[in-house]
Amino acid sequence: MAAFSVTVPFAVYLSTLAPSVTFFDSGEFITAIDSLGSAHSPGYPLFINFAKPFTLIPFGSIAFRVNIATAFSAAMACYCVYLLVSHMLKYEDLTNDEVLSTFYRRAIAMGAAFTFAFTNRLWLQSNHDKPYPLISFLGAMIFYLLILWRESYRSGYERPSYVYLGAYLWGLAFAAHQTMVLLLPSFIFLVLSTDCRLLRRCREIVLTVAFGLIGLSVHLHLPIRATQNPLLNWGDPKTLTQFIWHFLRRGYPVEKPPRSLSLIWAQLNAFNIPYEFTWVGMALLLIGLYMFFIKKRDEVIAYLMGVVVFLTVIIGYLNTPAETIFLTEEFFTPLYLLSAVFIGLGVYSLLKIFFVAISPGKLGARMLRVIVLTMIFAFPLTVCAINYRENDQHENYIAYDYAGNTMHPLPEHTILFTWGDSGAFPLWYLQGVERMREDLYIVHTPHLCFPWYLDTFPDLFRNSVLRRVNLSVEPPESLLQIAVSEQIGKQPVYIDFSTRYSVQLGAFRLQQQGICYRLEQKTNWMPPMPDLAIWDLYTMRGIDGRMFFRDLDTGKAIMIYAYARMEGGETILRLGFKREGILQLMIAESLSPELKTQIDEALSANGSE
Repeated sequence: MAAFSVTVPFAVYLSTLAPSVTFFDSGEFITAIDSLGSAHSPGYPLFINFAKPFTLIPFGSIAFRVNIATAFSAAMACYCVYLLVSHMLKYEDLTNDEVLSTFYRRAIAMGAAFTFAFTNRLWLQSNHDKPYPLISFLGAMIFYLLILWRESYRSGYERPSYVYLGAYLWGLAFAAHQTMVLLLPSFIFLVLSTDCRLLRRCREIVLTVAFGLIGLSVHLHLPIRATQNPLLNWGDPKTLTQFIWHFLRRGYPVEKPPRSLSLIWAQLNAFNIPYEFTWVGMALLLIGLYMFFIKKRDEVIAYLMGVVVFLTVIIGYLNTPAETIFLTEEFFTPLYLLSAVFIGLGVYSLLKIFFVAISPGKLGARMLRVIVLTMIFAFPLTVCAINYRENDQHENYIAYDYAGNTMHPLPEHTILFTWGDSGAFPLWYLQGVERMREDLYIVHTPHLCFPWYLDTFPDLFRNSVLRRVNLSVEPPESLLQIAVSEQIGKQPVYIDFSTRYSVQLGAFRLQQQGICYRLEQKTNWMPPMPDLAIWDLYTMRGIDGRMFFRDLDTGKAIMIYAYARMEGGETILRLGFKREGILQLMIAESLSPELKTQIDEALSANGSE
């Protein structure tokens, strides 16, 4: 059953795995992993080194291999649920038959592992490159090691090696994602609630800190690899100053939104047990916490402390803006793992009541076993059925095609300015890892404010005016204007769709070419004819609605295709080509029916109702 708690989720994850790059941070992570470089701050050195060996798998794209790495870490996190539940039920008996009781305990543990495996959050993270399953695995292992240490300490056999190993794993986990620091109070509580006099043991405390620092030393990957100038070297942390800047995430905006009750409520809902486990799961969690509060009081308090600390930091310190709350939802995966553990204890509690309420001898051994196993596995199978369709990404080529459609039609040696991360990172992957269109300069506009980023384009920015500008005070929009003014006329200059609608470029003439725009010096006010031939070069897998999977940026990509078609259609109508314009508008509506009202208005404004 321990093996099944790993292999069954892993098999399901492989069957629904994204075959290539996806949106959000995917392209950037894969490029950093393939080149053993540095991802966005704080660099994620453990995740990069963990996933790198998987790139040696002799089949599939590099992106697919890295996705396998995440699926494997998610499956191992499921095993931790099995490990914790089976251990916490070790001395519990449902029947007088020890063999049968052991079987039921392990079945309950496996059911809890499956429940966690098929939650929407973990399943989605397992399908493409994410560090959160890895830190969930490590966090759960630390929790387990501290439970083992507590038991040995209370029995009179001190085994500080459990604590030292836990400290080392915590240091490693911090190098996978810094939210691991939010579980530290829970871990410290598990130690001090055993015996607060341990605070007097300076030698053990120093050794624990030392082992934690050894785990943290994986961060040395960042400056060491930076000296080798890997393909993706975010922050270029080869100097101490730049390493600290990278490690402390100083490149991110610090402006906080005004607080309101609606924002606080949305931030609280970033941790959403009913959404992940259904309301049945919520009830089982509460039952498990209540029924085991006396037997496992410190473990229950440590879990609740983790929930409080996570929510306090996200609401009180980070004060996450409404538009980025969906990013903080990812942080709670380690807490969902522990929630699954207590849900398993809740299932056990209900079965205990069931065994007390009925007479097992009257049902017969076989019938009783069928009923009990049905009670154990009906819930995780229901969670799987609810979330399967939404998380099936095995045909998700939308990000790959979006990046290819952006790059392939561009003239040689084009400079393409991008804006949003999801619009840029898949391009980085295709160009940097799969070596497509290496002649292009793909410049991410929001990074123009960083000197280290300008250094990555010596041909463009070695003697640029940007070198004489105070980059820290100028907005990216102004820096883009400077960069375009310098390069236009020297070589083709393009912007992507997101840049088109994020920056005012009124000084230049824009010719639409599919989802990109060519910039030229403005000589007249007549809008240029869109290049409709570009659309025939595009690959549009999954856009027709047959693919079930949709996330925020996948939906945005489809909307971009639709908006670009609509914009082109409106321009063509204004130039007097009604038939071609109407055709473009109809295609836009087929891609995104939500645009029907705007399309009808465009037709009416141009006399084509």
